[in-house]
Amino acid sequence: MSVSQHFGHDYAAARAKFLAAARKAGAVLRHYQNPLRGPKGERLLADVAWYGPTDAKRVLMTVSATHGNEGFCGSGIQVAWFENGMHKELPQGVALAAVHAINPHGFAWVRRVTEDNVDLNRNFVDYAAPLPDNPGYGELAEAICPPEWNDATLAASRALFEAYGKKHGPMALQTALSGGQYSHPMGIFFGGHAPTWSRRTLIAIAKRYLAPAKACAVVDYHTGLGPYGHGELISVVPPDDAAFARTRDWLGGEITSPDLGSSKSAVVVGANQPGILAAIPDTECAAIAVEYGTFSLEEVLEALRADNWLHANGDLDSPLGRKIKDEVRRALYPDKDDWREMVWQRAVEVNRRLLRGLAES
Repeated sequence: MSVSQHFGHDYAAARAKFLAAARKAGAVLRHYQNPLRGPKGERLLADVAWYGPTDAKRVLMTVSATHGNEGFCGSGIQVAWFENGMHKELPQGVALAAVHAINPHGFAWVRRVTEDNVDLNRNFVDYAAPLPDNPGYGELAEAICPPEWNDATLAASRALFEAYGKKHGPMALQTALSGGQYSHPMGIFFGGHAPTWSRRTLIAIAKRYLAPAKACAVVDYHTGLGPYGHGELISVVPPDDAAFARTRDWLGGEITSPDLGSSKSAVVVGANQPGILAAIPDTECAAIAVEYGTFSLEEVLEALRADNWLHANGDLDSPLGRKIKDEVRRALYPDKDDWREMVWQRAVEVNRRLLRGLAES
């Protein structure tokens, strides 16, 4: 039976599959309701399914939809984990906490961002301190988010990006675009001016389920960077941190690091991995983002820019609006059986290695 059946076609279907699979497995569910509603008026919730001993001292936590429109992938993995009986492989004394749709608003509206137009994976900064600066974004802001979305503005933007890349280098351009910015609230990769509902909820979940444990592993599912279907294992924890060494010990030399220049990702600020670790200082933790490739970086960034323009200036019900929503969905979720199978097999491999690491810790 194909693993594709476990991937929902929208947020509501994905959530229904997750709840049904978790209940059938005997997991204990807890729900966190977002204050807003989805495009069909549906309630928006982040759900946690706990499977294993209530007093487990070792916990594997999986997280889907940190970036809402990437939730199709992570949700499908979480559902398949229960439906295929993988939860029964937990070593003695190890529990699973599956966090489904931590950014339910983005998932439901097929947006990367939260209801605040905030990139959740740039939202974990100290807002009592001066906010990080991204001068490259400021220089390119008008080209990144033009007031009109047409062939002329797209061509002009591409020309400016090409010139910036030639002058500063490709990774400097990627950092300017996607490293995170705190100066343009209506722009892309905006980190916010305060903790979002999703950040507060994820920290509350970590404190509830991970803080009592001796050791944990956190897997955050992402899509968009790298070769089609390949799952890069990215650690954004500082390389000199004990958590980085632990993650590398458990997963081996495949671990990549933006700080070390070995990742497809630019160096980002305000990522959730360090934020989770800071919330559970007494728990030994390994943390990883599994980044599944879809299409080229240029295609993905253009789709995200288009979606940003649409929600800021466009009409969702227009032909152009519907085209943009279809394209941003496809850019982060290819919706192909071969891609889903690659995603699933990689998830099984990575989670099994983390479970071995937990069992031996």
